[in-house]
Formats: sequence, C-alpha cells, structure tokens
Amino acid sequence: MSSKFDIVVYGATGFTGRLVAEYLAAHYKGDASLKWAMAGRAKDKLAAVRDAIGAPKDLPLIVADAGDPASLKAMVEQTKSVISTVGPYMLYGNELLAACVAAGVDYFDLCGEPTWMRQKIEEHEAAAKKSGSRIVFSCGYDSLPFELGVFCAQEEAKKAFGATAPRVKGRVREMKGTFSGGTAASMRAIFEAAAKDLSLVALLKNPFSLTPGFDGPKQPPGNRPVYDEELKTWTAPFVMANINTRNVHRSNMLLGFPYGKDFVYDEMVITGPGEQGEAMAKKVMAANNKLSGADVPKPGEGPSKEERESGYYDLLFVAIAPDGRQAKAVVKGDRDPGYGSTSKMIAECAMCLARDAADTAPGIWTPGAAMGRKLIKRLEERAGITFRPEK
Repeated sequence: MSSKFDIVVYGATGFTGRLVAEYLAAHYKGDASLKWAMAGRAKDKLAAVRDAIGAPKDLPLIVADAGDPASLKAMVEQTKSVISTVGPYMLYGNELLAACVAAGVDYFDLCGEPTWMRQKIEEHEAAAKKSGSRIVFSCGYDSLPFELGVFCAQEEAKKAFGATAPRVKGRVREMKGTFSGGTAASMRAIFEAAAKDLSLVALLKNPFSLTPGFDGPKQPPGNRPVYDEELKTWTAPFVMANINTRNVHRSNMLLGFPYGKDFVYDEMVITGPGEQGEAMAKKVMAANNKLSGADVPKPGEGPSKEERESGYYDLLFVAIAPDGRQAKAVVKGDRDPGYGSTSKMIAECAMCLARDAADTAPGIWTPGAAMGRKLIKRLEERAGITFRPEK
C-alpha cells in the first residue's frame, strides 16, 4: 500500500468536507509528519477551497468522482485512509467503499443510513478483515457522542455499583444548531429506498439491524412524547435516535457485550416537567415531522461561521442498575452538532486510528468500539468535546 498520503479528504468542496479540510489545515499546521490531500470532482473548485481555508499552496489536490470508479481507485491507491463526506452514501458511497476494502485502505464517513450500513457490513466485512481495511461508519454527531456517552456512563456504573448497567438512557438536555442538509438528504434517500424495496422496512424497524446474527431484548419505541418517571421530566422523540441506538448496540456486540446481551438503550429529548414540558414535547415531535420536508438545508448548504461557533450540545446518559441506583455521564460539545462539531470529530477519528489506535484490527467498526478511551482523550484535548461524570 502506497503511503504517499496519510489522509485524503474526499468531498472537500462540499460544505462539511470543506470544514474538515479547514480543520486539518488549521490544527495540524506545521505537522510535517502528516501528509494529506483534498479530493473532489473539479480541480479548480478544490484549488479555490484550498486558498480560501488557508491551506498550504502546495497541498495536493486529487480529482475523483463517485461516478467514475477508476478515479476513485486511483485516489485510494495513493493513501492510507479516506475521509468521505459525500452522501447520501447509498447513492454515492458504494464504489468508494469497495475500492477502500479492495486496497486495504482505512475509511471514515458520517453515515446515518442503517439499511445501507447493514448491506455493506454483509458485503464487505470478511473482505475488509482479509485486506487489512478498517471501515469506520458514523464518525460525526451521529453517532459518536452517543456511543462514547454510553461508554462513559457504563464506566461510571462500574465505579458506582461494580458492574455495567443493563439499562442506559440517552437524553438530549440542550442543543443549538442547524439541521444538516446532508442528514435530510440521507433521510429522504432512506425512505425512497424503502418504498422501492419493502424488505428494507423491517431493517429500519429493527433496533438490532447493525448486529447481524444477534437480536436483543425489546427496546423502547421512542416515537411519541413520554413522561419519564425516573428522571421526573417529559421527553420527546429524538430525530437521530434511529441511527444512534443501532450503533450503540453494534458497539456492544463488537466489544464482546460488556453491557450484557439484555442491554436496553433509548434516546429522547428532555423538555421539562409539568404541562409546559408536555406541550414542549409535542412541539418537538411536530418539528421532527417537518425535517424531511422542503424547507431544510440542501446538501452543500449550511450555517454561517457565527452560527456554527455559537452552537453547542449537552447530552446526559443515565445508567440504571436493576435495584434502581443511577450513574450518570455528560457529553458536551462547543460547536453546532451537525457541522462545527461533526467536522472536528471525523478528522480526529482519522488521526486517532492512525496515531493512537494503530493496532485496531481490520474490519467494520463503530468509532467507540474501534478507539474507545483513546478517542475520548483526543476529542477532549483537541475537539472541544468534554466527557464528565455527573452526580
């Protein structure tokens, strides 16, 4: 495998890809040991982005197109890893993923498409293990903070009551940010694919769709406002729960079921107590129903720098022992989740696997299962994300 580059950012002229490239250019400036390149469909657009983000004038540019498998193969053969921000992945990700697997190259994406991920696990896992490729799906807000939040809550559970908890609740306490146009496009693509192939509907409904060969216990539906007796608050459905919960169960399986085979996990948005909390929960649910509509950002669109920098999120994870005792962990991010924080997360996933977790075995991973505590350390030190216990 050629080591001309350590990382290629594929889709660098898109909104999120540009942010990933900008992050690497700023935060690894002067790091002579990191060799990276930007890739996309048009060299002139790549050059314009390179100049706009303040990257070195000699930063290599690679022309590669999702519709041209030969160009993807040529790109992959020059690098140790690829960061792909070109979604929906079920439309634009097949050839690139296959090329990475064939070449033994590591691959990172922002995928929130469980049906596509399941298909790719079945199609490529054995080949990836054979070629040496490490495939890491869902390296952004879906689902990295949630995976690692559960990991931290379970660590607190072991300290508090000597064992992991069979039940964890993921709760969004606060969040400020623009819904991602890429996420909206992926949601539409998922629904359109399921309408054409009804076998995908069962996969979409299955909380264990990313754990082939394993079916766990019944999980909370998370599809309507509910009063949470244990936390004394109303909660509303969380739009990212569909992918996040599945990735958490996959992490549990990949790690050898440290949370147990009877593990139950759900995610909801906290809206507060009383009538006001109930009313807010209904408002959140109504807003969720509009997210696949026409007035969400298009892929390639996104918030301004000021909006990204004023965004944040605050996530609570509650591990509950069989006797009712609780252990809590909190994950907080200092940028809007869908863009500002996501671009930092995927960049640091690639850096972490290369530099801190190079001994991770080949195969198809979640970020938490592949890198765990090493990734938490890197995100805290570099990406403005904190992981803390809460009393």
